[in-house]
Amino acid sequence: MDDDRRSRFEAVYKQTYERILGYAVRRCDSPEDAADVVAETFAIAWRRFDALPPGEQAPLWLYGVARNVLANHHRGQARHRHRNTELDTELADLYGHSPESGVEVGAIARAFRELPADDRELISLVAWEGLDHGELAKVLGCSRNAVRIRLYRARKRLSKALAGAGVSVGGVVMESL
Repeated sequence: MDDDRRSRFEAVYKQTYERILGYAVRRCDSPEDAADVVAETFAIAWRRFDALPPGEQAPLWLYGVARNVLANHHRGQARHRHRNTELDTELADLYGHSPESGVEVGAIARAFRELPADDRELISLVAWEGLDHGELAKVLGCSRNAVRIRLYRARKRLSKALAGAGVSVGGVVMESL
């Protein structure tokens, strides 16, 4: 049974590693942090191998595990972040204008950062990971209807935050999120 378990785990690892790594890289401050998140995600998958669903459900389950690992990671970082708040603001202001589009990238980043963590995660799962409502429901452990409602509310809050920051965004952009 150990060889069978190992073979299945290796197959899932090969199938999902890049997706989980991309998920972590987009949400961590450094490649090293992302690597730690991915390593912990797969360590948990190995320890909880019996809970790992087969086939196309495995990546969704791993997204859920990675999401929890990332939450723990971010809580640890938050303890250190209060010392760096001023530096983050200065850097955002320094790179706040995009010459290509005239959009204030710093204002968008600040508006996004000011959203509740659940809203940021939901919008990121849609925009960065390309998950649909059914996949989101599996990752978040809720119904498709709950996902639809949460996403609608998150989009509204992001639109309001962007408008408050003076950033004009067409409805088409928000609908694609």
